[in-house]
Amino acid sequence: MKNLSKFFITAFLGIIILSCTEKIDVELDEGSIRLVVEGSVTTDTMVHKIILTKTTSYFYNQESPYVTGASVSITEGERDIQLIENEPGVYCTDSTFCALEGLTYTLNIILASPVGGHTEYSASAYMENRVRIDSADLIFHPEWSDSGFYEVQCYLKDPPTDDFYRFLIYRNGKILSDTLDEWFVTDDRFFNGSYINGAGVAFFDQGSENEKLAAGDEITLELNCLEQGYAGFIWEAQSELRGSNPLFSGPPANVKGNINNGAIGFFAAYTTSRVTIEVGAK
Repeated sequence: MKNLSKFFITAFLGIIILSCTEKIDVELDEGSIRLVVEGSVTTDTMVHKIILTKTTSYFYNQESPYVTGASVSITEGERDIQLIENEPGVYCTDSTFCALEGLTYTLNIILASPVGGHTEYSASAYMENRVRIDSADLIFHPEWSDSGFYEVQCYLKDPPTDDFYRFLIYRNGKILSDTLDEWFVTDDRFFNGSYINGAGVAFFDQGSENEKLAAGDEITLELNCLEQGYAGFIWEAQSELRGSNPLFSGPPANVKGNINNGAIGFFAAYTTSRVTIEVGAK
């Protein structure tokens, strides 16, 4: 009787396993095509870019199509700055442009043909006042792993307002935190109005070939002062990229941008402050 029970259990499991191999065609609702806007203005004097693309279907395995032939401008007070399409879908200011603290900047887009049922899109962003990094330290912690870690510590005075910061890290002039999921964005709820005396804002694992530092390397820490809306946009996008937890929780909501007429993306304005330190001998 035991052997017969085992036979039926084994057969039942086999049927389940085989049934799981059946091909299933998933039909996805493609939805309407929407405009995607990516770009910002900063206090750096440089070429600033606005990139326009269109959404595609889930199974579209090529680069998102660029939107060309648009009229793109940025309004700064009474001044309109016209951007030039230097390459398909990439609209640029000239190299002398820099944004100013305490001003609101408005992005204006007029498309050559409708995307998502509209030809005109806009968004506004306020340039917060700049908070500057006083200094930074690079501390080696040999006890944190077999190969040790370098910690980048930041020193700055936080004003008595609600502020939102992004920290970016460079090695020898090349950005290391170059993707959205690697950005460190924080508010100041735990240190509002205080002096930040050596907070850890970046870490280098010396067991990783990509993060290993050598004596003489230059590490640059960049601080951006963000609007609350842009900080929230980054947090929501990071949450969606990293997936839901627990595994079978509900689907995430759409990331909320600031472009009107149903477009996707965010037009941001933020200040920059940088400090560079050199890696010494351990």
